[in-house]
Amino acid sequence: MTDSAGTPAGEHGDYEDQAHLRRRWEDLAREIRRHRELYDNEQPSIPDADYDALFQRLLALEREHPELAVPDSPTQQVGSPVPSSSQFADVEHPQRMYSLDNAFSEEELAEWMARTPARAYLTELKIDGLSIDLIYENGRLTRAATRGDGAVGEDITANARVIRDIPHELHGEDVPAFVEVRGEVFIAVEDFSEVNALRIASGGKPFANPRNAAAGSLRQKNVEDVRNRRLRMICHGIGAREGFAPETQYEAYQALRRWGLPVSPYTRLVHSPEQVYEQVRHWEEHRHDALHEMDGLVIKVDSLNQQRQYGFTSRAPRWAIAYKYPPEEVTTELLDIRVGVGRTGRVTPFAVMRPVTVAGSTVAMATLHNQTEVKRKGVLIGDTVVIRKAGEVIPEVLGPVAERRDGTERAFLFPTLCPVCGTRLAPQKEEDADWRCPNHRSCPAQLSARLTYLAGRGGFDIEALGEKGAEDLIRTGVLEDESTLFDLTEEDLRASAVYTTTKGEVNASGRKLIANLERACRADLWRVLVALSIRHVGPTAARALARRYGDMEAILSAPVDELAEIEGVGPAIAASVAAWAGVDWHRQIVDRWAAAGVTMREEAGDRPAQVLEGMTVVVTGTLERFSRDEAKEAIVSRGGKAAGSVSKKTTYVVAGENAGSKETKARQLGVPVLDEAGFEALLRGEM
Repeated sequence: MTDSAGTPAGEHGDYEDQAHLRRRWEDLAREIRRHRELYDNEQPSIPDADYDALFQRLLALEREHPELAVPDSPTQQVGSPVPSSSQFADVEHPQRMYSLDNAFSEEELAEWMARTPARAYLTELKIDGLSIDLIYENGRLTRAATRGDGAVGEDITANARVIRDIPHELHGEDVPAFVEVRGEVFIAVEDFSEVNALRIASGGKPFANPRNAAAGSLRQKNVEDVRNRRLRMICHGIGAREGFAPETQYEAYQALRRWGLPVSPYTRLVHSPEQVYEQVRHWEEHRHDALHEMDGLVIKVDSLNQQRQYGFTSRAPRWAIAYKYPPEEVTTELLDIRVGVGRTGRVTPFAVMRPVTVAGSTVAMATLHNQTEVKRKGVLIGDTVVIRKAGEVIPEVLGPVAERRDGTERAFLFPTLCPVCGTRLAPQKEEDADWRCPNHRSCPAQLSARLTYLAGRGGFDIEALGEKGAEDLIRTGVLEDESTLFDLTEEDLRASAVYTTTKGEVNASGRKLIANLERACRADLWRVLVALSIRHVGPTAARALARRYGDMEAILSAPVDELAEIEGVGPAIAASVAAWAGVDWHRQIVDRWAAAGVTMREEAGDRPAQVLEGMTVVVTGTLERFSRDEAKEAIVSRGGKAAGSVSKKTTYVVAGENAGSKETKARQLGVPVLDEAGFEALLRGEM
């Protein structure tokens, strides 16, 4: 039986299904190509995680329907073709450049290693940057190019010559006649703020992250613009070569380093799948210890002979894979913008979002800093937004994905009254971007926020007093303010919902709170200072003040100019301390705490000997007997400065396991490097 067009009646559904599949494939492929071109040639408009999700959807569709996997599919291609509008000449790579396949779980990684068994693997950090191809002839840099579509890129030699890590000439007796070097160009995390400052000064919009700042940098028309981006480069492979025949990738890297090319200090040669997993797990915990941003670990078969045997697909080597960590940037829907009131009265807008998983945790709220930032970021309620959460950092909204707007979005209106106590809001100073609630003594939001803050690790470290407990103590009237905190008894806690059982008896958390408060009375003086919530007085300034005076009354009575001369304090903090001390109810807090037995004076013998005074110490890598916070505390409590970056002014670098670039830089600068035993000797004053 046929219809009027001669088509068998039962085949209509098959044609419709095929047409629907083809449309799905075309829509996905078109979107992936567009985002790939934006990433390679301009600035990405969506996070890597969203792009990866699109790519995986297309792969899954093609696996289910192999007839869709045509040669021009994005799953079969590398990068993006050179745009017709390019100002740079097209150049053909001597040897094709490839992309990498991804694994998103240890199970997928195990499957890959089962397919590619090897005596040794290399593990390398997956640098979040842009690929570059360098050609050296008789040791001289003769050409640099972008990756393009893997076969043809753009000649960016002039721009490459101003990148400080790219040598113009290689050195050594064994430099080959010809070698093609592959690498990744990036902006170091420590340089990012200066790059942004220059951009803002020139009237540009600040970059969201180092990767976005690096995107498009290689294709700047003006060489000076490239120089100002502070680009760096690390080598991660070799292509065509003459007179150079290494047997392993690791051997090739050693040669590149010998000749003066930058090779990653984080690369490890491992000899079993178990050691691969160890590196995967280590860098998932330490991904922010690297010089650059990274979003995964690349695993490569080390033997070049085995690499040749395993070969390539149309877009990626079979002998390498990128293990991708949970994304730190994702998109989600901005459902609302509300405001919160902090311990100093600062009113902060925050985003309420459709819950989304980012950096391994589910996030439903993110900071927007202040009303000026809301306008600068250009976000509207109802937008699809990009959010970022790096490590333990509070999630932040980076900006909208404007192309997804449909006209239903609306602007956020900043309130004029405190949403908690109703007091009229205003900036504390005319030039302040932040607006504040001036009802510092009685605003319930500020009271509970101050309680939460003083209970934190930088203050009294009261484990049993969290945000919910603090809010409950204020809401139920158990505490009017923080002044009577150390007078609390178990009987007082019977009025609390958080610290009692359903029968009204004090629960384990309540008993623990009382015990914590007894211990907190003996806290160091600097911790007491932090707990007072004096604006701008954090642990560094508090330690400096406690070291100088050793007495709370002496600190609060000291003249402003005397306070300002203390190293680590300065005029702004000095003025803030003096202003706080001039408020009667602030002094009442100090008096009540003193009467309850809280530390208000320290004798010199109560503090560790100041054996590190005047020293700057950088701790890098993993130590066995110190966490990062414990190492910092040990340095600062002995009068030293715990710095995060290495310079000529650094006194010592303490290098633990997987120390990386900071140890390398220290040795280059001649800064003494200590192991953990040396660090302990330093803390004892034996060095």
